[in-house]
Amino acid sequence: MLKIGDIEIKNPVVLAPMAGVCNSAFRLTVKEFGAGLVCAEMVSDKGIVFKNEKTMNMLYIDEREKPLSLQIFGGEKGTLVEAAKFVDKNTNADIIDINMGCPVPKITKCDAGARWLLDPNKIYEMVSAVVDAVDKPVTVKMRMGWDDEHIFAVKNAQMVERAGGKAVALHGRTRVQMYEGKANWDIIRGVKQSVNIPVIGNGDVQTPQDAKRMLEETGVDGVMIGRAALGNPWMIYRTVQYLETGKLLGEPSVREKIDVCILHLDRLIALKNENIAVREMRKHAAWYLKGVRGNARVRNAINECNTREDLVTLLNGLVADAEELENSQLIVG
Repeated sequence: MLKIGDIEIKNPVVLAPMAGVCNSAFRLTVKEFGAGLVCAEMVSDKGIVFKNEKTMNMLYIDEREKPLSLQIFGGEKGTLVEAAKFVDKNTNADIIDINMGCPVPKITKCDAGARWLLDPNKIYEMVSAVVDAVDKPVTVKMRMGWDDEHIFAVKNAQMVERAGGKAVALHGRTRVQMYEGKANWDIIRGVKQSVNIPVIGNGDVQTPQDAKRMLEETGVDGVMIGRAALGNPWMIYRTVQYLETGKLLGEPSVREKIDVCILHLDRLIALKNENIAVREMRKHAAWYLKGVRGNARVRNAINECNTREDLVTLLNGLVADAEELENSQLIVG
């Protein structure tokens, strides 16, 4: 069992906090597929402090998602602490996570996200200030370094621990790499060996076998899955089952994929509204359809959908075509 502070997590499989993706509708769906911990997409500290409406809506958490980690980002101690205090007292999040890994320029130019990776002393100062201000456990999600010449992962993780942080999630890429190249699991292993708090490994976990290999090769306490779960919550379920039983379960049918896609859509509609949800769901639908024969034919049509009815009709039509093809192949066989 993975334990972060006083929060007990039933298995070591963690959903990564992906910006623009990890809202309550997606998190709940992944949670129902067995994730031990789900992480919310990063939220601006200033957005919280100034009560920006869109930001405040991002703080919504369904009780069924718990335990949940809510991630904040910022570059100034005052607003980061105020935002953390608000999350601590006014949300039902279990863990407050600080983003120290986002590589995009609009975040790093504000001295937030991956910019922290260049200054271990700032990490200590900022994390300790947040820890002192809140009751919930504080964790950090970080990358291994800014670039190949500035990889301070071990020192940075030690600073998080020294400041009172209860866990570190480490993506084995630098800021310069973004999401390209190969994740460095050796650095992840080195960080695990350098601290006593839990370490969650992240990067290049595409299959249940990858997750098991990361746990075995690096010794981490948990494994974080991000892009591999997009449109594919079965990746979470199959990983949990593989780690617990050693059995590798099969991939879902087309019908199963579409049923969950529609469930996800309906949750998104309930969370936002139909117009916003359908437009946002277009990218998710493309992910759900990955690997489904004939998906290229409907992808452009999906991007024109503006209503639930239109999108569901397209998705169900694709299922009917796939099932008809499968039946014809069985007859021929």
